[in-house]
Amino acid sequence: MVATREQIEQTVRAYVDRVATGTADQVLELYADGATVEDPVGTEVRTTRESIREFYAPLETMDQTGRLVTVRIAGNEAAFEFELVSRAGDQTYTLSPIDVMTFDDDGRITSMRAFWSGEDMVVG
Repeated sequence: MVATREQIEQTVRAYVDRVATGTADQVLELYADGATVEDPVGTEVRTTRESIREFYAPLETMDQTGRLVTVRIAGNEAAFEFELVSRAGDQTYTLSPIDVMTFDDDGRITSMRAFWSGEDMVVG
């Protein structure tokens, strides 16, 4: 049975929340075994659970919030924009990547590609 639209949207929402305020292990729970991460697109693709966990680990110490802006779901894929606002002292850093994900039958992420670059970071 293929994941439902509701399962995929629930995973996307959990992903945004966990990237903003969760732990690397909580984010990793959303990924299927054998998943890949390319963030941002054009960088080395992470293909092991250890390398994916290593990628998300620095987020644990950051003071940030996340908000889902829009999501489009078709079949077992989703494309979505979200806003991540990080605070460091008096500065805020806002990034709004567009992520494209594929999902397994249980609604777990099998691949994630993030579209953004340094020029997309807004410093305030």
